[in-house]
Amino acid sequence: MGPLNGLKVIELQGIGPGPFCCMMLADMGAEIIRVDRAQAVGSAANATDFLARGRKSIGVDLKSAEGVETVLQLIERADVLVEGFRPGVTERLGLGPDVALARNPKLVYGRMTGWGQTGSMAPVAGHDINYISLSGALHAIGEPGGAPVPPLNLVGDFGGGGMLLAFGIAAALYETQKSGQGQVIDAAMTDGSALLMNAVFGLMNSGRWSQNRGENLLDGGAHFYGTYRCADDKWISIGSIEPQFYQLLLEKTGLIDDASLPKQMDREKWPLLKEKLVTVFASKPRDAWDEIMLGTDICYAPVLDFDEAIAHPHNVARKTFVESDGVTQAAPAPRFSRTEPELPQPSVAPGSHTNEILQSLGKSDADISALHASGAVA
Repeated sequence: MGPLNGLKVIELQGIGPGPFCCMMLADMGAEIIRVDRAQAVGSAANATDFLARGRKSIGVDLKSAEGVETVLQLIERADVLVEGFRPGVTERLGLGPDVALARNPKLVYGRMTGWGQTGSMAPVAGHDINYISLSGALHAIGEPGGAPVPPLNLVGDFGGGGMLLAFGIAAALYETQKSGQGQVIDAAMTDGSALLMNAVFGLMNSGRWSQNRGENLLDGGAHFYGTYRCADDKWISIGSIEPQFYQLLLEKTGLIDDASLPKQMDREKWPLLKEKLVTVFASKPRDAWDEIMLGTDICYAPVLDFDEAIAHPHNVARKTFVESDGVTQAAPAPRFSRTEPELPQPSVAPGSHTNEILQSLGKSDADISALHASGAVA
């Protein structure tokens, strides 16, 4: 099931955002054939590699002409190809866009890179932290006067990368239905992370956002939007931006009775107001604050670790986390009213479906044996 049931995707094995994109497509019901390196065949499946769930795998030697031809035959029958190599690599392999689209004019060819296919940085290596540095995103995240803090690799790899490419693929597939023609998607993490910052860039352009970290509405500068340590060293989060929610925050913390309290949007007094909330929240354990605030319109939630998040009643009710083969992971999202996706199968070992995939191409047992004997597949 799933809204992408029937979509066929070829994934040239990579790391990070490319697999995340293909996980999203697999979660929605697409058939994903991952082209693994022939040398990787024999490696065990990794049950905790959630980004690789929902795949079939064929082991191919892409330095072999027969191996490349095998992949091109898969491309002929596919709707989408996803690759995450540096610019020019697939061209050198004989699997570049021109060759692929000549074999399948309706193909959506998704390219995932950090810097993009063009630009002065395009040929060099990098990682999430570098891409979000160049886009301006990392500069905005961190404590006042402190160093920029990497937000895991969520902003570059996954939000500004894999999810951006998944959206691009969906958009291109819609256009292909009208034009009958495929095209190439150049998804760059610098572009995607910059796009994620557009609301903040808008505030900067209007003079409502300081370039200094930790002084703004949404970066922890505001006393009513941030995290606080409790008496048991656990943490809570509040986001009481709207006046009515802020009023409720003052009531529940007891600060409503402080006649000398500065106004909510008096930015010069934010550090003073933050210190007051630091003291208040440190007076009770997190569970006590849950009793007082959880379920109100304060815009409050406890800061949960992974185990706590799995067990929280809200997440349990929505089945936000699911278990597969004894391993807990996030469920497919979003939800659909008719074509509800199912959790894809766990990650498989490289080359697990080589013969099955070759048979789907119409190859005989003798053809398959010859490909194995030549080393083109494994």
